[in-house]
Amino acid sequence: MANVMDTLRARGFVKQTVYEEDLYKLLGEKSVTFYIGFDPTADSLHVGHFMQLIAMKHMQAAGHKPIILIGGGTAMIGDPTGKTDMRKMMTRETINYHVECFKKQMSKFISFEGENAAIIVNNADWLLKLNYLDFIRDIGTHFSVNEMLRAKCFETRLERGLSFLEFNYMPMQGYDFLHLFKEYGCVLELGGDDQWSNILAGANLIRVKEKKPAYAMTFTLLTTSEGKKMGKTEKGAVWLDESKTSPYEFYQYWRNVADTDVEKCLKLLTFLPLEQIAELTKYNDERINAAKEALAFELTKLVHGEAKATAAQSEARAAFGGGNGNLPEKEISVDTATIIPVLVAAGICTSNGEARRLIQQGGVSLNDDKVTDINAPVKSGDVIHKGKKVHLKVILK
Repeated sequence: MANVMDTLRARGFVKQTVYEEDLYKLLGEKSVTFYIGFDPTADSLHVGHFMQLIAMKHMQAAGHKPIILIGGGTAMIGDPTGKTDMRKMMTRETINYHVECFKKQMSKFISFEGENAAIIVNNADWLLKLNYLDFIRDIGTHFSVNEMLRAKCFETRLERGLSFLEFNYMPMQGYDFLHLFKEYGCVLELGGDDQWSNILAGANLIRVKEKKPAYAMTFTLLTTSEGKKMGKTEKGAVWLDESKTSPYEFYQYWRNVADTDVEKCLKLLTFLPLEQIAELTKYNDERINAAKEALAFELTKLVHGEAKATAAQSEARAAFGGGNGNLPEKEISVDTATIIPVLVAAGICTSNGEARRLIQQGGVSLNDDKVTDINAPVKSGDVIHKGKKVHLKVILK
């Protein structure tokens, strides 16, 4: 069995590990049961989750057994990591709905059949049954408040005030690992590097209580070369649900990443061979666009399927190549067929004022011409371009 840690290192995933030599040896010798946790804070996975799923797929392909833990219980507290304010409290019904949405999306990426088939568990199944006094006596005694207050995951919240509710999050996540260790023989937790303190707490809890080895590994966060989190647009998060982020918008997001981020994204988010990635990204001129197209196509294919990826690529090429044949279309009804009401009716702008400002700033083109007249007429079949990312053929009723 090839050692998956070599693969993860070569592709830039691995950030921190504990008992690294022992873990490397274990991953090379036998199938290891591991888990990654996902808190269901929305009804769709987003790009940040996607990177975790890709890592899980690498692990499964190397013969290891995944457990997908969906935090139906911990979501009732809310992870304070990186947050300046306490998360909005959700009802149990909302959380359960999000859990079902996650399960459906995850089944597209991870195999639930075969010898090392993945399983999905919901920590609400055990956390909601806990007796609090028993929990703090049995589990809480192994957590040092001094160490917890120094943890990276609480750093931002301490500036604004950390609630006692949120303070329980780390012991709860640690208990998840202990529960999975007992029930399924899970010995490894994986996650983003912002979760290092929480993940390490679980591994330490197993070693203290069970006197058995347990391991932790975190991954590089998906950030730009400037250190900003990827997966955000003017509209918000880049979602995997096409009703929230269309395949075309998804494709365009990756087609427009910075030149300096293309190689990292290809390594972390696709399964293209490293040799092919090196060949695609060896140029620092306009030829890097081929790498961007490959990135956008591969990711869209993984998330939405090859047919929708091909359609999104055709639409993008039509827009950037000057053709209009495969662009997304929108049928709209307007009283006045001029540029401002059309921009609003098409959803490109949210108000007449925003549309007027965008035109005055030179951000709108009609077909191949920059719009300078706020009363410019629009015909059915015209293509509106907002900057470099939005291209829409309008059909007027």
